[in-house]
Amino acid sequence: MVMSDDLNKYLNIKIEPIKDLSNDFIMGMDVSMLKQIEENGGKYYDDNGVEKDVLEILKEHGINYIRLRLWNNPESLGGGNCNFQRVKDLAIRAKKIGMNVCLDFHYSDFWADPGKQNKPAVWKDLSFEELKNAVYDFTYNSLKKLAQVDALPAMVQVGNELNGGMLWPEGKTWGDNAGGFTQFAILLQAGLNAVDTVAKEEATEIKTVVHLADGGDNELYTWFFDELIKRQVTNFDVIGLSYYPYWHGTFEEFKFNINGISQRYDKEVAVMETGYAYTLKNGDSLENMVTQKEIDRVNKYAETNYSASIKSQAQILRKIIKIVNEVPDEKGIGVFYWEGEWIPVDGAGWKSGEGNAWDNQAMFDFNGKVLPSLDVFYKVYNN
Repeated sequence: MVMSDDLNKYLNIKIEPIKDLSNDFIMGMDVSMLKQIEENGGKYYDDNGVEKDVLEILKEHGINYIRLRLWNNPESLGGGNCNFQRVKDLAIRAKKIGMNVCLDFHYSDFWADPGKQNKPAVWKDLSFEELKNAVYDFTYNSLKKLAQVDALPAMVQVGNELNGGMLWPEGKTWGDNAGGFTQFAILLQAGLNAVDTVAKEEATEIKTVVHLADGGDNELYTWFFDELIKRQVTNFDVIGLSYYPYWHGTFEEFKFNINGISQRYDKEVAVMETGYAYTLKNGDSLENMVTQKEIDRVNKYAETNYSASIKSQAQILRKIIKIVNEVPDEKGIGVFYWEGEWIPVDGAGWKSGEGNAWDNQAMFDFNGKVLPSLDVFYKVYNN
């Protein structure tokens, strides 16, 4: 494997250490696509061009946590097909090399996010009471099966990017035919209770996360969590945020929000998803999600002129880590980079038969060679 000229230029990216960075700060990466990539022939290479297990490469570069999404019964059109078996296999691999695992329940057969929170097909005709019980049972049973193979996660997200609730329409918080916030809170509580029960039975600690997108939108976060607290949903540990600087507000808005909510609700906070483009080139036939337009949006309010480059990818990530680490009272606990391993491989697209719109935001080049920007995860401690 020959290193490209582009990579050679950035081998010695200067990353300043972050003062008083906690030794147990979560340096995380979502790698939910990994099994799909590997099954379709994707390979990864370390700094020396040697083929290696990507989890080993991540650990060598300072990653101490992986995040995995779980779908109930991925449909035939699939997108990563994040079924239980694949999640289990990756969790076992990560735990064996000393990494922690965050499990992200989508409670769907496909992607769940602010624009869609579709119930699994087998839950479609359940009554509300049955739906609540299904959330509890699926959460409980999944975790107990992982415990049986010594792969219990240390952190669990009950739902993914829950801006508008989950399990629509019963758990939708707004709009026509929505069940409303109270029904959503009941469903969320069922999932949280299941995690608490497993933690107690397994005599371990599992941090629970309630996760929203739009990490710079303080109005959204205060509305949402005020409504949860009103309904006595308090047994969660972490407020999780997605913060992509092209879409989710300025760095100052993000900092204001994450500092404010940590104090208002006396909760730990973590970035569960972030990312940044290292190139504008495209590795496959599907148009990239991030183009120059998104880069320009970041620069409109930024004090530094960023580009789509390996250097800027590292700088952006360092900035986000620093903001989280500086949350008052040590409540900022970590950052997860989203799908940093998602290189362009036929058969490992966002859904069956389609490509990968994320390949220019991975932390590996299109051939699977690790980028120097991944060094940020350890250089923030000691450059």
